[in-house]
Amino acid sequence: MVIDPVARTVTHLVIEPRHEHTAGRLVPLRLVQKTGRELLLGCTVTQFERLDRAEESHYVADDDGYSSHGTGKAPAWPYFSGLGGTGLRAGGSDIATGLAAGAYRDSKVVTTDSVPSGDVVVYRGDPVHATDGEIGHIRGIVIDAASHQVTHVILHEGHLFHRKDVAIPIGAVTHIGDTIQLAITRQQVEDLPPVESDQCDQTP
Repeated sequence: MVIDPVARTVTHLVIEPRHEHTAGRLVPLRLVQKTGRELLLGCTVTQFERLDRAEESHYVADDDGYSSHGTGKAPAWPYFSGLGGTGLRAGGSDIATGLAAGAYRDSKVVTTDSVPSGDVVVYRGDPVHATDGEIGHIRGIVIDAASHQVTHVILHEGHLFHRKDVAIPIGAVTHIGDTIQLAITRQQVEDLPPVESDQCDQTP
């Protein structure tokens, strides 16, 4: 889910095409017509494929000289080997005359979320921290259907044989981002009543 952390509203869903290894699409919440175990979108497959991608990939030089640039800010060509140190050729002349094979720097692919400015992506499985340490991970988000306001965070908490899902009121959440930070202790979370697993599965 893509959330506006200030307004505490869900703005988009990240949906990956079924059986395809392609980047997910940013689906505005207004296109979601029905929720539950399956989502019904108010668009065609063609329209879905035209939506913005949820991730972007960049080639970034793996070199200390680029350390001052932020992630994904310094594009570079991917590394090519087997050029024999002569560079690329065009019309019989060297484009990169005099470059030795070692002059080509390695580069790596960096993938970053591509979301509207100011919004954050919340994934199922993201860690949740109480005031005194990590308590579990995100199972789902409950939102108000009319306002799209987040009302509860569904937390999967506990140890291997004592796990349960609990609903954390959004008022007890102080930070939404790579982690979810709570304003209550682990003991207070453990004291919350469990919620039914089928309720969690139906949260968007």
